[in-house]
Amino acid sequence: MANDKKTVSAITSMDEDFAQWYTDIVKKAELVDYSSVRGCVILRPYAYAIWENIQHIFDGMIKKTGHQNVYLPLFIPESLLQKEKDHVEGFAPEVAWVTMGGGEKLEERLCVRPTSETLFCDHFQHVVHSWRDLPKLYNQWCSVVRWEKTTRPFLRTREFLWQEGHTLHATAEEAQKETLQQLDAYTELFEKYLCIPVIKGQKTDKEKFAGAEATYTCEAMMHDGKALQSATSHYFGDGFARAFGIQFSDRENKLSYPFQTSWGLSTRSLGAIIMCHGDDNGLVLPPAVAPVQIVIVPVAQHKEGVLEKAAELRDRLEKAGWRVLVEDSDNSLGWKCAEHEMRGVPLRLEIGPRDIADDQCVLVRRDDLVKRVTPLGELETTVREQLDLFAKAIYDKARKNLESRIIPCTTIEEMKQALTPRANFVKAMWCGDEKCEIAIKEQTGMPSRCIPFEQEHISDVCPVCGRPAKHMVLFGIAY
Repeated sequence: MANDKKTVSAITSMDEDFAQWYTDIVKKAELVDYSSVRGCVILRPYAYAIWENIQHIFDGMIKKTGHQNVYLPLFIPESLLQKEKDHVEGFAPEVAWVTMGGGEKLEERLCVRPTSETLFCDHFQHVVHSWRDLPKLYNQWCSVVRWEKTTRPFLRTREFLWQEGHTLHATAEEAQKETLQQLDAYTELFEKYLCIPVIKGQKTDKEKFAGAEATYTCEAMMHDGKALQSATSHYFGDGFARAFGIQFSDRENKLSYPFQTSWGLSTRSLGAIIMCHGDDNGLVLPPAVAPVQIVIVPVAQHKEGVLEKAAELRDRLEKAGWRVLVEDSDNSLGWKCAEHEMRGVPLRLEIGPRDIADDQCVLVRRDDLVKRVTPLGELETTVREQLDLFAKAIYDKARKNLESRIIPCTTIEEMKQALTPRANFVKAMWCGDEKCEIAIKEQTGMPSRCIPFEQEHISDVCPVCGRPAKHMVLFGIAY
């Protein structure tokens, strides 16, 4: 098996060229196809199945906290978009416009939604009148369009899939609680289900969402040391409500403006899974979201009883709740093993005539490729244990990569050196002045990622201006 690597021969080593490695995996694992629409990709069944599993998990999480799914239009009238000045200015460079309809010029341009705050505000203005109408806890699964100049599958495409939560509350305290609650939900999703450790924090004013009072983020480190903004949660205060005239009668029968949040997670999470867990053999998929959690590979399948036994084991494992595939194609054993390693299947089960005679099988985890002989009478228990150990192993590996590559720095020169010979995260103090934040980015190439909730005291002063520091900030080169 080890010498039969036809399916992975075209994968560039990640240490040789990480960008090409990523592209090779996306293509070889049949995750996407490039469409005839520039900057857009086709999600193939394997990629869409991963997204469906993420969607299923997160949808269940937010419904437990009272959120409901809705769907709003794809198009936003220009006049509606213009109502929130900071918001429209923030998205203006990325907006796609519809100017013709049915061969006729439209009286008013329509924006193809880059995000839906303005549409939700317009809707809330129609349906919220009393404190009894609050809170509104809405979520939308949809696609959005942002006219990116440079694109890469999952990381930046002109159209991508996501969920966007939009909520309205009677008090600022309720809205702020909602914002942080959803940040915690994203953290649970990434760490528990995607096995990706994240750093939680607040964006600086320069980096926050257009129109928000505060933006909170989960920042993840990829294998190459670069950052990926994994999910964000925004507190809007009552700014959008005032701009759109959303008012309600409070418990004292006085007109008040409600407080708003929004939060989002996209198919960028698939890129995070690839770049955080993948290796030179291909994908490594967390069990919770893998389309196939266990692949059964019959050994000497032409011999009597082998395929029947494989089907029997599949039925047992499916009954126990796992997603299982029997690889009964006429390809060689080596090809089958290499192919499903490349596709990131967490656990492989091998069964042949000798195994059947001995009432056992062989289990191979994707992370270590060690063969473990397992009695068939203990199969369900052992599979559960091995999948749990696999998830922990890939999380621990990612956590070690993250923690070992966060470099404390006190000067600009130290920050520059921290990026040699490879990218890392840098933690440094900051005075709070945007000019210094910009100077750090200009001199090091690293924008701020967030002000981590878990603060440390690196030094007393800002590395740019020497004034007293207010926060420890995480900096890093990002995708």
